Amino acid sequence: MIEFEDIDFEDLLDKSFSIVAEEIDLTEKEEDKKRTDGQSVFPILPVRNLVMFPSVVIPITAGREQSKLLLEEAQRNGELVGILSQKNSEIENPKYADLNEIGTIVKIVKIIKLPDGNVTAIAHGSSRFKIEEFVSNKPYFKAKVQKLADLPAKDKEEYEAVLDNIKDLALKIIQLDPTIPNAASFAITSMSNRDDLLNFICTNSNFPDADKQKLLEANNLKDRADKCYELMLDDFQKLELRNKIHQKTSKELDKNQREYYLNQQIRSIQEELGDGQASDVEELLAKAKNKKWNKETDDYFQKEIKRLQRQNPNSPDYNVHRNYLDFFTDLPWQKYSKDVFDIVRAEKILNKDHFGLEDIKKRILEHLAVLKLKKDMKSPILLFVGPPGVGKTSLGKSVANALGRKYMRISLGGLHDESEIRGHRKTYIGAMAGRILQSIKKTGTSNPVIVLDEIDKVGNGFHGDPSSALLEVLDPEQNSSFYDNYLEIGYDLSKVLFIATANSLSTIQSPLLDRMEIIQIAGYTLEEKIEIAKRHLIKKQQNENGQNSKSFKLGDVELKHIIEAHTSESGVRGLEKNIASIARWAALQIATGKTYDSKISIEKIDEILGVPRPKNLAEITSVPGVVTGLAWTSVGGDILFIESIISNGKGNLSITGNLGNVMKESATIALEYIKAKHKELGIDAKELEKKNLHVHVPEGATPKDGPSAGIAMLTSMVSSFRNKKIKPHLAMTGEITLRGKVLPVGGIKEKLLAANRAGIKEVILCEANRKDVEEIKKDYLKNLKISYVSRMNEVIDLAIEK
Repeated sequence: MIEFEDIDFEDLLDKSFSIVAEEIDLTEKEEDKKRTDGQSVFPILPVRNLVMFPSVVIPITAGREQSKLLLEEAQRNGELVGILSQKNSEIENPKYADLNEIGTIVKIVKIIKLPDGNVTAIAHGSSRFKIEEFVSNKPYFKAKVQKLADLPAKDKEEYEAVLDNIKDLALKIIQLDPTIPNAASFAITSMSNRDDLLNFICTNSNFPDADKQKLLEANNLKDRADKCYELMLDDFQKLELRNKIHQKTSKELDKNQREYYLNQQIRSIQEELGDGQASDVEELLAKAKNKKWNKETDDYFQKEIKRLQRQNPNSPDYNVHRNYLDFFTDLPWQKYSKDVFDIVRAEKILNKDHFGLEDIKKRILEHLAVLKLKKDMKSPILLFVGPPGVGKTSLGKSVANALGRKYMRISLGGLHDESEIRGHRKTYIGAMAGRILQSIKKTGTSNPVIVLDEIDKVGNGFHGDPSSALLEVLDPEQNSSFYDNYLEIGYDLSKVLFIATANSLSTIQSPLLDRMEIIQIAGYTLEEKIEIAKRHLIKKQQNENGQNSKSFKLGDVELKHIIEAHTSESGVRGLEKNIASIARWAALQIATGKTYDSKISIEKIDEILGVPRPKNLAEITSVPGVVTGLAWTSVGGDILFIESIISNGKGNLSITGNLGNVMKESATIALEYIKAKHKELGIDAKELEKKNLHVHVPEGATPKDGPSAGIAMLTSMVSSFRNKKIKPHLAMTGEITLRGKVLPVGGIKEKLLAANRAGIKEVILCEANRKDVEEIKKDYLKNLKISYVSRMNEVIDLAIEK
């Protein structure tokens, strides 16, 4: 045994311990082989946290007295030793069952006595073994063993490839793991024996002992290599991830330190230039000097300024508070534009911007007159209701021009978050004020005209109900101190003129409707559309397409053809799109140098816009059972056809066409009325019993509902049972009861305009709707004959041909 102080390390490295400086001769010597074959009982050394592999030289430190005795006697007697790893490294005095069955036979090359009393043995692995039986445990374990040979790989090429991968991966792991000395790379690259290289890597890798034991127990070298490579890949991925996390953390620390030093330098420079925190406060105070706010607002502002001064300029909260005070001082507190209450001038502006709509213009002028006399804005909010394209939004802009006020439009379509109206609390990241205050900030005055566009399309989500938030905005008694969550102090909206627009009233809350004065805009007549096109649309499209007034010309006849044959709407958007198509066609002719007639003919219009719509309704209603009805939609009035047909059966009723419950009930009521009054209606009772009736409303993809098709359904059924046609160019609308009474319906103006557009010449209405018709301008009813009825038998007499 060699004392620690007497060790010649150079000699030790030269002889057997040099796994780094030079390749060790791991070839089993003949005398060792004879000794192994001749030795039947082997001393067994239990080891912890170590799994020994054949052909590997490794130091083993022994602290137990039995182990130290075993190593000393084995070296003295020239015996080989069996190394077995413990299953549980926590056990101090292991028994037979605490040891693995398979281990490695080793030769003790040298023993070094350490100053702390422990012994380190330099062991050289020889071969694997398996315990057959333990023969003694005093003074240390002894056992009979069976030597195990490593089976060579069947596919040598695949085995060699796996070993190459293991070698490359081991070199990468050495580079990534700072705990492994770089000299280990030299040891791996210097080994010529491939099997020994595998055992060396298995011994020195950072695998768990249980996994190393499984590698040792693998009889086939190929299996051992595959399992080793799998474990190494897992180890490599963990090392890579650990290094990435370390690099990222280091970069973040470096970045934070860099930002800190830069911020300190910027702060010093700002203090020298006067651009630091003090200058922010001075700038805000300077802006506040020009504000005409009350004492409450001023006190609140001073309090927020002091709060800003107490904050660190480098903190995120400082920037949040600075942005808040910027918005606070940018608001036009009690700053108002001067109103121009010149009613004559306002009338001229409205007439210039919009043709027709006389009733609406009159109502707007009345509203402006009230404002002029009252000198305040506490009058009802205007709500323009009508189909798309009739000029609701542009009317709001004209009102702003007439009053000399700033104009702002807020689109509410699809809005489903209450904070869009009331704003977010400023403590949230990215918080901002609601759209109302943002619009006022943009206009720079506290009394603009704000158009709340598409108020009927406000949604309702889990972020609150925006339409409920609008209740405060649109209430003249409450909006003098409108509370925005971001501003956190009341703001006076009482001087703002709000004008809302909608296509339908059905989706607007009743409390919200109660705060607004409804102005219905039905649509335009044919003559009005022609005049609008001549005054506005043609010029607009010529300008937008880079042309002048001579590029193309459309006369009244041509415009009438476009409106009747290529559009079907209450407004003029479709008309404008068609004029834009003609303008683009003219632009193409001009750009390509082609000659063309600037006066566009009807034939050329159809060539540019496509095949015109069929106009002859008489052909559609020229068979029994087909009636033209009138319907109201959110985009204006429209016509629809009610069809019925009878077939052999048992008196069943079928209803199709994507109809709602109310329309289905109307059909049921109509059939029951016919059954009750079949004699008066001239229908055989047997026909009702033996014939099935099918009622259909075309355009099945479009949902339809409402009671106004009641008289049309009944007329259609009677027409089918009598086999008599309906008079051509006739339409009707009205609700029916089981007693045969005709009840009034709504949307009369829109329905009559739709009838006019469709070429209808006679309309049947309820007597109670006469007052609605009398409110409509005579120009809208030109070429229309209106017949009023109170009972269903009158409808039948008027509608069905004799």
